[in-house]
Amino acid sequence: MKFTSTSTIVLSTFLVESVRATTYSVVDIFQGESFFYGFSFYSQADPTHGRVNYVTEEQAKSLGLATAFGSEFILRADSITTLDPSDPGRNSFRITSNKQYGTHVAVFNLQHMPQGCGTWPAIWENGDNWPYGGEVDILEGVNDEVPNASTVHTGPGCTMPASRLETGIPTELDCNAFVNSNAGCGVHTTVPNSYGPAFNDHGGGWYALERTSTSIKVWFWPRYASNVPRDVQGGSHKVNTAAWGTPTAYFPNTQCDINSRFSPSNIIINLTFCGDWAGSVYDASGCPGDCNTDYVNNNPDAFASAYFEFLWVMVYE
Repeated sequence: MKFTSTSTIVLSTFLVESVRATTYSVVDIFQGESFFYGFSFYSQADPTHGRVNYVTEEQAKSLGLATAFGSEFILRADSITTLDPSDPGRNSFRITSNKQYGTHVAVFNLQHMPQGCGTWPAIWENGDNWPYGGEVDILEGVNDEVPNASTVHTGPGCTMPASRLETGIPTELDCNAFVNSNAGCGVHTTVPNSYGPAFNDHGGGWYALERTSTSIKVWFWPRYASNVPRDVQGGSHKVNTAAWGTPTAYFPNTQCDINSRFSPSNIIINLTFCGDWAGSVYDASGCPGDCNTDYVNNNPDAFASAYFEFLWVMVYE
């Protein structure tokens, strides 16, 4: 890697943070039935204009869209119903953590994620008064397009250096949600099985987020990777992020005041269809028909694999 003066500053910041890193202790464990107690179902209109109908918890349980099997928790979209054009959309889910988190670590042990044309799944965190409270997309993508994109969205005045210590590849550098069609500051994971069918075929893996007052970091480890930290793999009650290696995505405060741009945030897990992103690139993704008026309406069996399967989620402070 060739270091510019900017990257030298970032390196210094990264090393200082590593020295200062502390061990985090678990505060919340979501596993099996406990997801129902730790999260609430959002059943309002989709802010991203998807061909989706977000259901209530009662509906999700009765329709089999939210199920707990022992320690596993599954969230899925309807894959049975052919929709009428007048229907509000395909039944799906959006859940939000009941608690908000400031400085914290969140680890997602995920065995399967939604796949298929028209799908737009995400695991993310969002502060109040979007985008001024900040948004961090941990896992997100559309139409099975690889790789995963970890992205930050803020109000004006937050940018990222082009060169920084991360294994991923940065895309846009201006995090301002009001420019670049709200692309945000994205980082593409370099691991090909970080998203979609390849993620599922390899048994999933772990995504992790660390947020402090000076930076935000995201890591991804495939299920059978040799470098998965023991405290992550074992679901330890204490974790030490200083031992996790270079993050996949690194968002430092060198050109963005993380502390003022990100308020305490909720964890959100959702699956929509088409909408502002998946719909706008649907044809370019090589998907058949029209996303809104044809594919999502008339092909319920195409969404049989449109589900999240969590082994657990653990939050540390």
